[in-house]
Amino acid sequence: MTGMKSGVVFGDDYKALLAACKGGAYALPAVNVVGTNSVNAVLEAAARNKSDIIVQLSNGGAQFFAGQGMADGNTAKIMGAVAAAQHVHLLAEYYGVCVVLHTDHANRKLLPWIDGLIAKGERYYKANGKPLYTSHMLDLSEEPLEDNLSICADYLKRMVPLDMSLEIELGVTGGEEDGVGHDLDETDNAKLYTQPDEVLRAYEKLSPIGHFSVAASFGNVHGVYKPGNVQLRPEILKGSQDLVSSTHGTGNNPLDLVFHGGSGSEKAKIEEAIGYGVFKMNIDTDTQFAFANAVGGYVDKNPKAFKFQIDPDDDTPYKSKYDPRKWLRAGELGLAERLDEAIRDLRSGGKSLAMN
Repeated sequence: MTGMKSGVVFGDDYKALLAACKGGAYALPAVNVVGTNSVNAVLEAAARNKSDIIVQLSNGGAQFFAGQGMADGNTAKIMGAVAAAQHVHLLAEYYGVCVVLHTDHANRKLLPWIDGLIAKGERYYKANGKPLYTSHMLDLSEEPLEDNLSICADYLKRMVPLDMSLEIELGVTGGEEDGVGHDLDETDNAKLYTQPDEVLRAYEKLSPIGHFSVAASFGNVHGVYKPGNVQLRPEILKGSQDLVSSTHGTGNNPLDLVFHGGSGSEKAKIEEAIGYGVFKMNIDTDTQFAFANAVGGYVDKNPKAFKFQIDPDDDTPYKSKYDPRKWLRAGELGLAERLDEAIRDLRSGGKSLAMN
């Protein structure tokens, strides 16, 4: 399928994009952003690789986007996410690719953040005829399964009229993502592997309501971890797909699956997961490091410019070196270069559905 309008996708176009990913055996990188620099770097990499892309914000990323000086942190989380979404909506179509706009990891204590965003999204939809976000994520994996699914069902009912989707988490992704989760050593290893019957229960509860995707745990962990700490088992995803398919007579890979904690993963495991219906892989840790490493390299090459406006020995002015556009641009280029690699790994390059 081609000919989709570039920019933020939602509703039927979003579902078509996911179907194209699964049918074409590729997945999209999902990158957490914290400001316009990281947003623009993600869009730049997507455009030059002709790859559709997922831009997402955690609660802390949204708060940072609004500014750390905003007195009310809860308001900052909501308004930062709104500001980021408006920035993406404004620019995405000009980069010529399809962009999925998503929020990341909202556990029970962060439900007021999602409530606020849905309220803002309702007003945005009424004014613009499209949703503010493509999808929101609820991470209620710490709750009993039935509570998790019941709450998710209630939220999905509110989101369907806005042409939105919902991402849920079953099982526990190890590590911590912006205040959500646990240290790996504190996580019951069995919870790192979602059981297929749990996924089937989610399918039966949510699919009659609307579209949803599943972050099913198969040993994945947020952050980069030492080899041997966990064992990725993508075959668990196949078990879930097969159970839903055989129980309900669907086609192959009926579930839209998400790979959380993709940073540092073995490329063979990434490829195997894509084969089992993964359309999205989160790589926040690697992209954070890529941005920071590039900025650090720039500072190392121009050390005096970050200590003096004018060289104390030869009177050389350093304004052109400490200009924020120079070192922030270095960070953008570092992040975009890491995304080039992710796009190669996920095989999404050259496959954008956007009109050329």
